[in-house]
Amino acid sequence: MKKIVITLIPLALFFGLVTLLFLNMGYHNEHVPSPLIGKSVPSFELPLLYEDKTMTEQDFIGEPWLLNVWGSWCPNCLYEHPVVTDLAQSGKLKVVGLNWKDEFSDADNWLKRLGNPYDVILVDYVGNTAIDFGVYGAPESFLIDANGIIVHKIVGELTPENVANEILPKLAQLQ
Repeated sequence: MKKIVITLIPLALFFGLVTLLFLNMGYHNEHVPSPLIGKSVPSFELPLLYEDKTMTEQDFIGEPWLLNVWGSWCPNCLYEHPVVTDLAQSGKLKVVGLNWKDEFSDADNWLKRLGNPYDVILVDYVGNTAIDFGVYGAPESFLIDANGIIVHKIVGELTPENVANEILPKLAQLQ
């Protein structure tokens, strides 16, 4: 009898754990809240990819903008690129690229191959600015209002759905 109980306890624990994991699968949430929502853009001074000058967060005050974190090494950045291009070409807001931990030649070749949708491209070679923004990994995008306040963050690639259902409605609220 003792042998049966000793055998059944681990088996029961295993099936209990499998049941909990199975039940929890339907509640997976991709949304990662940002503590920066409602706060000012972190201070930065970064070089531009194609110009011999730097820009700060103050250069973007006055109109809403989308900061899109990308890298030539990022597979999902490749998938979102047409969506970023469509959004930039719509003229609804300024789209600023943050090229994250990339070599100039890699970023330049990537943009020459796919096209450059960005109004301006900031370069974060070291990654400190991305850390200040709380970036988990590329791609990520931040909707920033005309006063420099972060109003929305999308972790992962931009899609036609999250642009239509999240970015554009929040942009309309800003205007």
